[in-house]
Amino acid sequence: MNILGEVLKNEVYPALGCTEPVALAYACATAAKYAKIKKFNGFSASISVDPGTYKNGFAVTLPNTSGESGNLLACALGFLIQKPQMKYSIFAAADKNTLKKAKKLALSGKINLSIDYTKKDFFAEVTVKQGNTQVICALNGGHFNITLLSVNDRIIKTAKEKKKERSYREFLKKSSFKDLVKYADKATHKELSHIKKGVEMNLSVSQKGLNFGKTASILNLYYKKDESYLTQAKIKSAAATDARMNGLPMPVMSSGQSGNQGVVATILPWIYGKANDIEEKKILKSIALAHLINGYIKTFLGELSPICGCAVSSGAGAACALAYQETKNCEIIEKAAKNVIADLGGMFCDGAKASCALKVVSACDCAHRSALLALKGWSPSDREGFCGKTFCDTVKNLARLSMVGMSAVDSLIIDAMSSKK
Repeated sequence: MNILGEVLKNEVYPALGCTEPVALAYACATAAKYAKIKKFNGFSASISVDPGTYKNGFAVTLPNTSGESGNLLACALGFLIQKPQMKYSIFAAADKNTLKKAKKLALSGKINLSIDYTKKDFFAEVTVKQGNTQVICALNGGHFNITLLSVNDRIIKTAKEKKKERSYREFLKKSSFKDLVKYADKATHKELSHIKKGVEMNLSVSQKGLNFGKTASILNLYYKKDESYLTQAKIKSAAATDARMNGLPMPVMSSGQSGNQGVVATILPWIYGKANDIEEKKILKSIALAHLINGYIKTFLGELSPICGCAVSSGAGAACALAYQETKNCEIIEKAAKNVIADLGGMFCDGAKASCALKVVSACDCAHRSALLALKGWSPSDREGFCGKTFCDTVKNLARLSMVGMSAVDSLIIDAMSSKK
């Protein structure tokens, strides 16, 4: 199995807007299409989501909505657009008339949204009823992975049809660190072209974002005379994140099915490589490794962990990318990843929003520092904290900390969110 190819196909794709509200809109669009909804008289919808999806859709701005946000609005837009084939670009169809209708539908009381705290990975189940018609569309194990689609109890699609596509994750999870480096080493021309397209896409968004959000503008003023590659990488990464979280209608190339993680995995390694005259092919292979490391860590942490994926999993990936550009020594590259996890491992996720740009800047800073320390031969010993003897052991310890030790974090954060008026 071509693990890198599968990771790129399933986890590294253009995303217009935060990927969780996009997935909700996709599920709702699918359900409405199969229910053949034309008008909303006698219409009702019950939607159940995992805690992480709820958090990420709570405050993030939706593209093409003039600054509007919220899970209910994302669902309402999906019900009205009814174009599931658009997948990650579904909000591109949100014109002014559709938005007006969606806002009305979101406030109508016809959509009931609940949180299923037993779900630890991405999960969304939409049940639509109108007249004698009932349609259920469930997503699990991937933002566009339909595990159940039924019309009046007649099964249209089940998880079995997707099982083969998701099996790469089991292979990825069983891979050693050296395996991950080998996968990146063997990247094909086609795979590297896809990765470069992602870099160009993310840099384009960051350029636009310099005048769109607040974080990058403030950093630009603060570091006005600092033209170092690290400062520029932080500013550009903040700009791309801030802009997309504020609803900029431009896609970024994701990593691990997350747009912000895609920003961290691509922009710093690219700018570092160019500033240090690294061969472009090697830079692109290093970004392939960043995507692989990010994907690997998330097979243990889950797609929507209480721990911040931007900081920890994609930050570790970016650190490995920088070290990879400087050395072929797997032990040194592995140390770079361990350094990031030791530094940022406890950073929790409090949902997608514009201030994620701050965490992205921290991830860039930490990834750069972690790579430089690793290149000097330093990383924490396995006697320190939750660090294991190897990178893989460290990730497993972090996953246990996340799943068991931080099991109440999501509910507490959601309580804090829900208390706001």
